[in-house]
Amino acid sequence: MFVVCGEALMDVFAAGDTPSGMALDARVGGSPFNVAVGLARLGQNVSLLASISRDFLGQRLVQALDQEGVQTSTVERTDSATTLSLVGLDAHHMPSYAFYGEGGADRQLSRHALQHLPANTRVIHVASYATVVEPIASTLRALVEHEQTRRLVSFDPNVRLNVEPDVCLWVSQLEWMLPRTHVLKISDEDLGLLLPKIGVEDFAAQALAKGVQLVVITRGAKGAMAWTAHHHACTGSIPVPVIDTVGAGDTFQAALLTWMAENAVVSAQAVPNMSQAALLNALSFASRAAAITCSRRGADLPRRHEV
Repeated sequence: MFVVCGEALMDVFAAGDTPSGMALDARVGGSPFNVAVGLARLGQNVSLLASISRDFLGQRLVQALDQEGVQTSTVERTDSATTLSLVGLDAHHMPSYAFYGEGGADRQLSRHALQHLPANTRVIHVASYATVVEPIASTLRALVEHEQTRRLVSFDPNVRLNVEPDVCLWVSQLEWMLPRTHVLKISDEDLGLLLPKIGVEDFAAQALAKGVQLVVITRGAKGAMAWTAHHHACTGSIPVPVIDTVGAGDTFQAALLTWMAENAVVSAQAVPNMSQAALLNALSFASRAAAITCSRRGADLPRRHEV
């Protein structure tokens, strides 16, 4: 059982001009939401630990989780409004985001919700701005602090400075998580924002020294790199016609965790013993999955037979 923790929201895309304005295309999303859906589509048993509104948008989010096979027993409902993320694409198909979420439902997760953590949970994944906005950030810290010696902890900072512009807060969260994280996935873009003076190899070495067992750095079109205490591997990206890159990092994360589950590498004892060949296979599988998402509009993550 995977438990993915963090925000669920609506991604709103521009869908063309109308006589009086413009059309908008709202789609379910949020980085942790996407990872949970990605794991379910790849055949994994997964639950989303999140706070979701009772409004009509929140109802659609819960409906989507149910349809995808993501368990919702860990979802906490609230009267706060659903966060909206307006997504624009530049000439290179890279997304930019404008968030409307101050006081939104996705931030309201209480510590009471932690009582519903499934007993058969093997992996806890935390990610994105839910780790730096309150009150959910404190709730997730309490969860990680309590479970770090019981379950495998996975972390992706997935930095969103337009949600929380204080870089120091993101850096502080990363530093707090490193000794409590078994599997760290971070993009080179996020690493450059948070620690611009540190190269990827030096950062990986520092993270391993602080207790991380597997460090994975994604590099977009340049592929991905991975380190354990004993091995290093890197792989290129899969060339595809790119529609957009929305959800590519979330797809990579879900596929990486799926590969680890399918190959019995979901314990603090197994991860450090991954061979170089295993690292390469894991990166290749995750890269294939991410490429499929890039070939489709929005965070439309692949199913197991597609990968």
